[in-house]
Amino acid sequence: MKAIAETREAIGRLRAEVQKVIVGQEQVFDQILLAIFCGSHAILEGVPGLAKTLIISTIAKSMSLEFSRIQFTPDLMPSDMTGTEVIEEDKSTGSRSLRFVRGPIFAHVVLADEINRTPPKTQAALLEAMQERQVTVGGVAHKLPTPFFVLATQNPIEQEGTYPLPEAQLDRFMFNIRVQYPSEQEEFEVVRRTTSGTAPEPSPVLGARDVTRIQELVRQVPIADHLVQYALRLVRATRSGEHSPKIVRDYLSWGAGPRASQFLVLAAKALAVLEGAEHVMPAHLQAVAPPILRHRIITNFNAEADGVSSDRIVETLLEEIPIDRAAASAPIGRVIS
Repeated sequence: MKAIAETREAIGRLRAEVQKVIVGQEQVFDQILLAIFCGSHAILEGVPGLAKTLIISTIAKSMSLEFSRIQFTPDLMPSDMTGTEVIEEDKSTGSRSLRFVRGPIFAHVVLADEINRTPPKTQAALLEAMQERQVTVGGVAHKLPTPFFVLATQNPIEQEGTYPLPEAQLDRFMFNIRVQYPSEQEEFEVVRRTTSGTAPEPSPVLGARDVTRIQELVRQVPIADHLVQYALRLVRATRSGEHSPKIVRDYLSWGAGPRASQFLVLAAKALAVLEGAEHVMPAHLQAVAPPILRHRIITNFNAEADGVSSDRIVETLLEEIPIDRAAASAPIGRVIS
């Protein structure tokens, strides 16, 4: 398809612009793009100093998208994020009226920095924005711009004074992206770049209309029915039952819901576009499974005692759940972790 080839070429230029600023973190970049091209949201988890904020703002600049950063703190109120109504007086007539002043959530790309540091009331306001693409103030709904993405960050180390996200809100995030430490060579390049000269600025490659066009293209990518069934088997295998894999019965207290199946198929389509493929292959489903499932399955006490992580469970399921024979000859690609 010509459209897929053109999109892949544009993504290559976008990657080059981001790499002017960001060293390494290719998998993080790919997963953020997948979430954006699927019209969904992602949560980035990693220790401080790994350029989580920088990579998000750089992608926004490279896409000519309006970027907004909200620092989530214990005293952040919903109105600080969504906006508020103010009273205005017409000096000529003396009449007064309410005017809505938009908050920082009215942007194409919203960075919710340290999202778990704000109380549930504010998290609930963000949940409406993520799901409904609108905010309600004073009983009036205000539509958010299109496209709209929430990219949140979490620090996995310091958990004192935090408000863990409820499962219902975690489920709205398509990906849980693990941001890892850079390699020694990458860290050397980071230090060299940031301690000399001026920081480079990325040039715009895509615009809001281009992003919307790619989102439409992603949904047109064909996927065979047996691969949809494979995605369902992966998700349904996480639900404990008589016929569940042993690792699920032993270590999971709760499995993934239907939204995981939807996201698996949609993300696999986006990955196919990212790689220039004209249809979804088993490797695409396997690659996106870990970041989609890791935050949707809840491990039990036995898993904590035995040191079995959600990633380990997903990895085991990928090894044990068979692919339809018609697709067994397809190459197994890298797993996005």
